[in-house]
Amino acid sequence: MKKKLFLFVMTAVLLTGCAVPEEGDSLSEIPSATVPMASEPADTDSCVPINYTNQIGLWLPYMDFENYMYGKNEEEFKENVRKILENALNRGVNTVYFHVHPNGDAYYNSEIFPKGIYLDGDYDPLQIMLDIAHSMGISVHAWLNPYRLHTAEQMETLPNDFIIKEWINEKKPMVKIVNNRWYLNPAYNEVTELVSRTADEILNNYCVDGIHIDDYFYPTNEPEFDIEAFELSGRTDLDDWRRENITNMVKSLYDTVKNHGENLKFGISPQGNIETDFNTQYADVELWAGTPGYADYIVPQIYYGFKNETCPFEKTLRRWEKLAENSGVSLIIGLAEYKLGKYDQWAGVLGENEWIDTPDIIERQIELVKLSDVADGYALYE
Repeated sequence: MKKKLFLFVMTAVLLTGCAVPEEGDSLSEIPSATVPMASEPADTDSCVPINYTNQIGLWLPYMDFENYMYGKNEEEFKENVRKILENALNRGVNTVYFHVHPNGDAYYNSEIFPKGIYLDGDYDPLQIMLDIAHSMGISVHAWLNPYRLHTAEQMETLPNDFIIKEWINEKKPMVKIVNNRWYLNPAYNEVTELVSRTADEILNNYCVDGIHIDDYFYPTNEPEFDIEAFELSGRTDLDDWRRENITNMVKSLYDTVKNHGENLKFGISPQGNIETDFNTQYADVELWAGTPGYADYIVPQIYYGFKNETCPFEKTLRRWEKLAENSGVSLIIGLAEYKLGKYDQWAGVLGENEWIDTPDIIERQIELVKLSDVADGYALYE
């Protein structure tokens, strides 16, 4: 974010206690604390998205659902969500990425996917999250994993009319198993269509403020994973072809979101290592971050210390700034709060103890982000 906008944001924070809604939104459009708990699908035609020019994000991953969702009744879940969001708001967070579709499942009312394994209560976690977050002026982006599915054992327990189970039973190439987990195969139009239908179902039934995906793209580099489709494609470069498959999905998701409203946001959170994204994940982050029409915002997971020998934080931040500069795509920096106090085995000799020895490392990284002429905020993974 440019320095003039930074001054505007700081003034608004002092006046309102939260960051500034995007241009065209007003503070009066943020729902009040009396928003009712809805039991029916939302009237999405009347939704007014809450999004911020300076995004301070927080991931709410499904791995934590065991603590505050599993075994909890509706009132207990509501109370847990309220505490999580109050704590986030006190830390300046204005946007949460809520994990609603992590493994070919649903933490919302879905006609496509089965309930997630941590949802054993008779309530709608996404609607509750939206009601409480919006009452606090917090933006909610529905976080999807497009390709990752159930484990082999979990899939056995699911009904045969589940579309993924049908593909498996019919031995369709749209699904493949890797290390005992099923994945969708990005090579097929049917898969891209299913991913877009996933977002479409959510956007049709909930007043979410955006759709968010992270870095689970191709699950393997092995040519055998999608060799049938590659041979039929007539292409000669497997890596380029795979990158096109992923980019087609990304573009389809972006267009799906925008079909529901220009003020809705679509964001991508790739790995922080640009070379790994490009060569291993087949994620063309240079295109997505540098060209309008693929994402509204990009959140590279720069989960590295300043002394990391492969991707030192400041150098990696500058590389991402270069990709996003003047592109119209907002750059939000993902920060690894979960690493605090832990040994970092991948950081090299100089950086392996940095997260233990320098407890203020996240604060220092936030300060660098605030001084950036390109970055529009940061997001925390706790």
